[in-house]
Parts: sequence; structure tokens; C-alpha cells
Amino acid sequence: MILKSKIIIVFASLLLVLTFFFPLWYIDLEAPQYPEGIGLEIWLNKITGQKPNDLDNINGLNHYIGMKEIEPDAIPELKIMPFILIFLILFGLTSGFTGKRVLVYVWITLFVVLAAVGLYDFYMWEYDYGHNLNPNAAIKIPGMVYQPPLIGSKMLLNFNAISMPDISFYILVLVVALAVVALFLDKKSKKENVKHD
Repeated sequence: MILKSKIIIVFASLLLVLTFFFPLWYIDLEAPQYPEGIGLEIWLNKITGQKPNDLDNINGLNHYIGMKEIEPDAIPELKIMPFILIFLILFGLTSGFTGKRVLVYVWITLFVVLAAVGLYDFYMWEYDYGHNLNPNAAIKIPGMVYQPPLIGSKMLLNFNAISMPDISFYILVLVVALAVVALFLDKKSKKENVKHD
């Protein structure tokens, strides 16, 4: 690979470090009784409230309708994801320093596969929380489920649930885009060199 492409890959790999400092996803809940809204931020290694008491408030609401409590320590993915990101950083740096195109293709493929698996896992987590309700809940509405949308908004009783990617998700998209640009520039450079020969 040309030097410019190698530098882009190394830079993109180092950008991944930022995903440890910003949320990956957020879920907002808007309702008349919460004029400022309440919400969750999903990070690589934790789930927090958007404001200090939001997670406790959401767990309190969930209790009344029979949803399980959201316990970040009980979610194995939050323990695994930081190691996956460290692996992707190291793999990207190796790809950049060695300049092997095949490694960059593998790196991009890993991103796509892991993103698909991650979105499916998140959907199943939301499904479990929204469908497996306590039959002894204080508030029971026959046929009602409380699964937030994977992406977008959905009314759940009097709450508008909004689920969207957050900063770290867009960093991941940028990293893949930079890897594709690096491959394109390398290929373009090789074609130009062939023409000049």
C-alpha cells in the first residue's frame, strides 16, 4: 500500500480509541410527566442514565409494567465489547503498518460482521426486556409489549421511545469509510503507476 493509505489506516485505528469516551447508542423516553425527558446511554462497557437518576427512574417505571430491571453488570456484552474494540484497534494498526491490502479487507469485513451481530444482539436484548414481562406487575395491559424500536421512535403507553445511534457509532462508521478511502487511493495510485510504465 502507498504511504498515504497506510497513514489513513493507522489514523482510523487510533480514532477507535475515542469510542471508549462516548456513548454508542441512546434511548430517550418522552412523556408529559417528564418534561425534560429521561433516557439511557449505551456505552461499550456500561449503560448509564442521560441524567444522574435516569437509570433508577427507568427501572422504577419498568417495575410497574413488569419489565426486568436494567442491570449493566449483568449484561455480558458490556464486558466483551471493550476487548473486541481493542482487538480491532490492534488489527487496524497491524494492517496500516504492514500495508497489506488483504488485512484491510479483513478488517472492514470484521467491522461489518460485528456491526450486524451487534445490532441483532441489541434487538434481541430489547425484545427480551419488552416481551418477557412479570405476570404479577402492578400495571398489566393484555397484548401490550414494551420493546423500544431498534432505530427510530415508537409510542409505548404515553411514552415516546426514541432509539438512535450516538457519537461512538458514527466514529465506527467514519473508521470504515476511511479504510475504504485508503483502499481506493491505493488502487488509484497503482493504476496510475501502471499507466506511466
